[in-house]
Amino acid sequence: MVESIARVRHIRVTPMKARRVVNLIRGRQAVEALAILKFAQQGASEPVYKLVASAIANARVKADASNSYLDEQDLFIAKAFVDEGTTLKRFQPRAQGRAFRINKRTSHITIVLATPDEAASIEGASKKVSK
Repeated sequence: MVESIARVRHIRVTPMKARRVVNLIRGRQAVEALAILKFAQQGASEPVYKLVASAIANARVKADASNSYLDEQDLFIAKAFVDEGTTLKRFQPRAQGRAFRINKRTSHITIVLATPDEAASIEGASKKVSK
């Protein structure tokens, strides 16, 4: 019955490294995903942990606003994806007056939490669009 979205934009983690962490939690229960991220050793796991916690808080607020009951154990990650953000271009001085370019990549991470009955309607809507 509840769907919540949390996004973080322009975070200084490369998209490839963030995708490795997001792939660990895709499709899992939200509480289980928090436990996985808490002990994951990748550097990108901390911002993704905060993002999942934020999505849970968003679901709680949304349920309170609509006067419906929300059990956080029912929430699971319906969608999770990482898009590439802007790239900061920097230069490293090298020998004989040359300069090498350093790309400092950023990411946009999106997490969508849903309850099982809401997820069925999300999947049904996406199948209608794709046909």
